[in-house]
Amino acid sequence: MRIPESELIINSDGSAFHIHIRPEHLADKVILVGDPGRVAMVKFLFTSIEAEGASREFVWATGEFHGQRLTVLSTGIGTDNIDIVMTELDALANIDFATREVRPEHRTLDILRIGTCGAIQPDIPLGAFIFSHISVGCDGLLNWYEGRDEIALLDFEEAFKAHVHWDRHLPDPYFVRASDKLIRLFENCTVKGMTISASGFYGPQGRVVRQGLAMPNMLKDFESFEYGGYKITNFEMEGSALAGMAAKLGHNAGTVCCAIAHRYLKDANTNYKTRVAELAMLALQKMTQ
Repeated sequence: MRIPESELIINSDGSAFHIHIRPEHLADKVILVGDPGRVAMVKFLFTSIEAEGASREFVWATGEFHGQRLTVLSTGIGTDNIDIVMTELDALANIDFATREVRPEHRTLDILRIGTCGAIQPDIPLGAFIFSHISVGCDGLLNWYEGRDEIALLDFEEAFKAHVHWDRHLPDPYFVRASDKLIRLFENCTVKGMTISASGFYGPQGRVVRQGLAMPNMLKDFESFEYGGYKITNFEMEGSALAGMAAKLGHNAGTVCCAIAHRYLKDANTNYKTRVAELAMLALQKMTQ
């Protein structure tokens, strides 16, 4: 079936509409970062650069590390941007841009997001690397797609909503497991995480500045939630959409974040760039081993 121009917009240079990557420039291994400035940090570690480009918050480069080809791409902030990035990465991999038809053989991408987060468990130190074995989508994105229940951990969802007294005005949360392949790569060098992906930085993460919260006890309730051997470990803003859309589209994906704030201890480290650079090196080494 031919995909209409209105549903998949292709730029005149043959690149995907938002991220401006052409099919031939996409590697099988992809590193996602939120901050466009972190693309330079990652590509500096490459031994060679094949191609690069930028459009709005979407900055990218494809090159080699340890003899293997990788693409690094910034997404900006939020699960709405992950919806764009994942759809267009999958289109580059699995749709023939000349015919606008799905390719007969599926191409699987390995996609790792590296970022920063706020820890909420007292035993997780600042600077810890937390790999999201399970991502908790409080953003509602995956609910717009058919078959979300097929990849969601429904028992986790029901237990979570009951424990935290989920507000009826909020979108239903969804729980999605990261790719087992990526979990195995990082299980011996990271904290096992169950991570909240929030739809904002302030209220949706329990911060009070001048407005109160719909669920005033959310931080305490999130911290005390435990199910299936997991506790909520941290907050960030993109991982749930990545895990969910990758699972739906047939890709391996996961998120690993450096804890730069501690919500339980009311502490933060603003001098975190060196630690994030260490995480970038670890990510490249693990993705190419």
